[in-house]
Amino acid sequence: MISLYTLILGIALLLIGIYAMLTRKNLMKIVIGFSIADTGTHIIIVSLGYLRGKTAPVIDAAVSVSNAVREVVDPVPSALVLTAIVIGLAVTAVMLSFIVEMYKKNKSLSIDDYQELKW
Repeated sequence: MISLYTLILGIALLLIGIYAMLTRKNLMKIVIGFSIADTGTHIIIVSLGYLRGKTAPVIDAAVSVSNAVREVVDPVPSALVLTAIVIGLAVTAVMLSFIVEMYKKNKSLSIDDYQELKW
C-alpha cells in the first residue's frame, strides 16, 4: 500500500518547484525551484516503491531466500532515486556555475537582463 501522505507531500513539492521555476525572474530562485521539484520527484518515486509490512531488501537470517520475493521491498526504486540524487546534484552544480559566470559578466541575477539568450 502506498503511503498517501508522502505521495501528497512529493506532489506538493513538485508543484511548488515547478511554480517557482516558471514564475520567478531571479536565477537563484529558479535553481532553488529546480531543487525543490527534484526532491519532490524523489519522494514520489520512493513512496511508490514502498510496500507496508515489507522489510528492507537485505537477505540475511531474518529473511530466507525462498521467501524473499514475498517479504522484501523492491530495491529498484530506491536505487533509481539514489542515482537521480547524484544526477540532480551534478545538474544543480552546473546551473550554479553558469549563474556565477553570468553574474560576473552582467552583474545581475535577473533573467530579464539577459536578452542575448532569447530567440
